Amino acid sequence: MTIIAEYGDILVIMACIFGFFMAWGVGANDVANAMGTSVGSKALTLKQAIMIAIIFEFAGAYLAGGAVTSTIRKGIIDPALLSGTPELLVYGMLSALLAAGIWLLIATFFGWPVSTTHSIVGAIVGFAAVGIGVEAVNWGKVSKIVASWVVSPVTAGLIAFFLFRSVQRLILDTEEPFKNAKKYVPYYIFLVGFMISMVTFTKGLKHVGLDLSFGASSLISVGVALLTMFLGVAMLKKIHARKEDDKDYHFASVEKVFGVLMMFTACAMAFAHGSNDVANAVGPLAAVVGVVASAGEVAQKTAMPVWILLLGGGGIVAGLVMYGHKVIATVGNNITELTPSRGFAATLAAATTVVFASGTGLPISTTHTLVGAVLGVGIARGLSALNLRVIGTIFVSWVVTLPAGAGLAIMFFFMFKGMFS
Repeated sequence: MTIIAEYGDILVIMACIFGFFMAWGVGANDVANAMGTSVGSKALTLKQAIMIAIIFEFAGAYLAGGAVTSTIRKGIIDPALLSGTPELLVYGMLSALLAAGIWLLIATFFGWPVSTTHSIVGAIVGFAAVGIGVEAVNWGKVSKIVASWVVSPVTAGLIAFFLFRSVQRLILDTEEPFKNAKKYVPYYIFLVGFMISMVTFTKGLKHVGLDLSFGASSLISVGVALLTMFLGVAMLKKIHARKEDDKDYHFASVEKVFGVLMMFTACAMAFAHGSNDVANAVGPLAAVVGVVASAGEVAQKTAMPVWILLLGGGGIVAGLVMYGHKVIATVGNNITELTPSRGFAATLAAATTVVFASGTGLPISTTHTLVGAVLGVGIARGLSALNLRVIGTIFVSWVVTLPAGAGLAIMFFFMFKGMFS
């Protein structure tokens, strides 16, 4: 307890710095792959994607980031075992943030889209198992999270596969694809608007003090979706088919219609990502602040201060702006060739999966979800459409992430323990 009293301020300052660094890594690696489909399909320029990401990532982190944060913070370690030595939890969370941040920096440098969730979970499990004891880890919760790493890409891949099949059937493979695009795309826009507003109302606004019933949320979401749809229809009216555009590529005019839709799905993906992945950066930070603020008491639940969510959102935005272009290139251009219609299916499938996971408090990996969705779209066009070498590299980087996070965290844990104890 004396260590917390003596070094409390220093520990909180370190936690804020490491938390911001980790959030920076989330922005540079994870947000980039959330935006990769929009940039890769040429629906948005890099500048436009960054502007959308700044607004909607921040909104998702702030409005809907609370549910997942509690799982990362309190679900993996049993706090009861640390009631006598709260400083070990503080060292552990500091080392987890620093370890995950460094691994994300390395991965982004090579353009690997790795999982920030993997990185932080691996780091927390590593320091807890070695530094405190194997029994300190809630293995049931960890196995649930591990299962989600398989479930999330498969789910997103299946949704993307069927979404793109519906696009092929209703629009691309018809006699008049442009006319049908204008007819059906507003319904897809409605779907995007409904899904995003639904997660905001059912999950996101609770910690802002607005707690609506499921029925009320559904009604308002339908209203928001209709508004979004009318906005989309107004934008679509400005798009006309031109013969010269379709000379080289039969569907050029149709893809312009989907370009409008991609703007909505990009907003959806950024929001969904912010709500799910801000937890990776601010969960451990909130744990440190909670322990220091309560003078060493390890609580099962601590309130999430607003300034911590703001710090996480700020770090995410900084990382994307400064270093996001590397991973955007991998996801957007190197897995399979994306057009706006394919990018739409992948992005909406990934956003849907992330939103449901965020709603149930399961910290899935946005990276796995999005790469799974891009693969789903590629498979819908046949295996030859996929770049298997790049996919292999991505899978290897996923496998390495857990031990890398754990190893670095164990090293930093003993370093902090030596410094402060």
